[in-house]
Amino acid sequence: MALEAGSSGGGGRGWGGGFRSLMRRKQVDSDRVRAKGQPQLAKELNVPELVAIGVGSTVGAGVYVLVGTVAREHAGPALTISFLIAGIAAALSAFCYAELASRCPSAGSAYHYSYICVGEGVAWLIGWALVLEYTIGGSAVARGISPNLALFFGGQDSLPWILARHQLPWFGIIVDPCAAALVFVVTVLLCVGIKESSFAQGVVTVLNACVMIFVIVAGSYIGFQIGWVGYKVSDGYFPHGVNGMLAGSATVFFAYIGFDTVASTAEEVKNPQRDLPLGIGAALAICCVLYMAVSVVIVGLVPYFAMDPDTPISSAFTEHGMQWAMYVVTSGAVLALCSTLMGSLLPQPRILMAMARDGLLPSFFSDVNKQTQVPVKSTIVTGIFAAALAFAMDVSQLAGMVSVGTLLAFTIVAVSILILRYVPPDEVPLPPSMQESFHLNQECDEETDRGLLGVGNCNLSQTKNVIVVVESVKDPLIDKRLHKGKMDETKRRKIASLSIASVCVGVLILTSSASATWLPFLPICIGCIIGVMLLLAGLSLLSWIDQDAGRHSFGHSGGFTCPFVPVLPVLCILINTYLLINLGGDTWMRVGIWLLMGVLVYVFYGRTHSSLTDVVYVPVAQADEIYRSSSGYVS
Repeated sequence: MALEAGSSGGGGRGWGGGFRSLMRRKQVDSDRVRAKGQPQLAKELNVPELVAIGVGSTVGAGVYVLVGTVAREHAGPALTISFLIAGIAAALSAFCYAELASRCPSAGSAYHYSYICVGEGVAWLIGWALVLEYTIGGSAVARGISPNLALFFGGQDSLPWILARHQLPWFGIIVDPCAAALVFVVTVLLCVGIKESSFAQGVVTVLNACVMIFVIVAGSYIGFQIGWVGYKVSDGYFPHGVNGMLAGSATVFFAYIGFDTVASTAEEVKNPQRDLPLGIGAALAICCVLYMAVSVVIVGLVPYFAMDPDTPISSAFTEHGMQWAMYVVTSGAVLALCSTLMGSLLPQPRILMAMARDGLLPSFFSDVNKQTQVPVKSTIVTGIFAAALAFAMDVSQLAGMVSVGTLLAFTIVAVSILILRYVPPDEVPLPPSMQESFHLNQECDEETDRGLLGVGNCNLSQTKNVIVVVESVKDPLIDKRLHKGKMDETKRRKIASLSIASVCVGVLILTSSASATWLPFLPICIGCIIGVMLLLAGLSLLSWIDQDAGRHSFGHSGGFTCPFVPVLPVLCILINTYLLINLGGDTWMRVGIWLLMGVLVYVFYGRTHSSLTDVVYVPVAQADEIYRSSSGYVS
């Protein structure tokens, strides 16, 4: 996918230049190559802070509602298995994130990885989609806090006037001052510093976990007293069949979204190669255990068909004489929302900063405060937009758009793993400051070649030695062997590229056909067969050919390595694409408008201001020599 060696990565004019700008890739993070003078974020995070960020961003108030809705409509008593399957599916993405985060520990998360592995065009769309996700996600979470807080004051309309919702008669909208105020409080906290904000999120997350542990312990006590009546229903363990249980897994999968927030803080981790994989894995494991334990208890207390779809946990305790538990559960919901709000507002400024560093957004967003060492300007802009949305707009109708950004990111991260393992970039961009060294090296090599073969300034013995060396290098057998090795590697990379493309196209055809229930049976069957054949063909070839030797030196070494490649990333692509296809037409229409806006911003600003506009692409080995000899970069 990279450009020809020595070719320009400029935007160019016309269709050819536009296509090249979409495919240009930036250099992977490296221990020995770091931009001089680029402001760095404070390295303050260890495994406990990362786990707190991951769990706090993942365990939202939805779990306090999901158990009732999914049990009634889909899974029944098998809700625990639905959470387990969804957790395993989320773990596939977590494995991919863990490797890329430890290899490329810079801010930007999936945007950063796709820019390195896939290309600028895809990276821009991923970053643009994530901006939408975190903005709407934060606003939706903030709007959900005030109704829960109102229960402590006696009901929906009992909040103090300054915090209560009000309807503006002239505009027909309901404003939520409480939501906007909470967004501003979290924004200020994030501006203070990553250490302080992660500590606050850790405290809130621990309190929320304590509420869930209370639900598990108290619910188990009641369950043993009443004999776990929920598991004695006449419909059995799978009242809606295995398909219902799998449908429940697809629904609760979204309860695991949030662990990717850990990857967005990669630049602020003290030991990213060790701590990032541990933080991502531990956060996801804790969330899965809590979800499963809560679902085991609640489903056993009340028959699934009798569950309250809105307040299943509170209603279960109230039915057994523990009315006061409603306040404990409501406290957990408020704490979960506050923690998720922090997790929604934390990554977005860092993604904006990464995009601005690459020139795709104005440099305003890349400023890092010298005292707090966080992107304060980006954080303030994020807070203002999120607060405005939370104050004036009911974003519940847009909630589906939140999932698009995450699922797109999960999919492209899995594709990036395949690219990294089989066709990692074999050329890297040289910025304008390095191009003089590159051209000097080329001229020096040409002069050396001419000098070696010229006899005017050399004595006879030197000339004979040079002739012997040149003749030995041009030996037909050696030349043939070198040429054959190069051709074999080129052929392997072509096969790998076509196989990855076959997997992606096959997954898209398969999931689209399987989801098009409005079509007759025959077209669906034909589409599924074609998709399966392309998917299996690509997967078989990837399993047969060798992985690229350059993967060992790609980025930072010594970190986590994703297991079961290529099977695991391909499964990840399949699951996430299926969920994307089934998000609904209305959601995709809204997301399509947002992505179209992003395309316009890229065409008229990002493409021409990209930091890769005037770079030259050279082979990796040649770039290594230039970086080592250059004084413009530091180790």
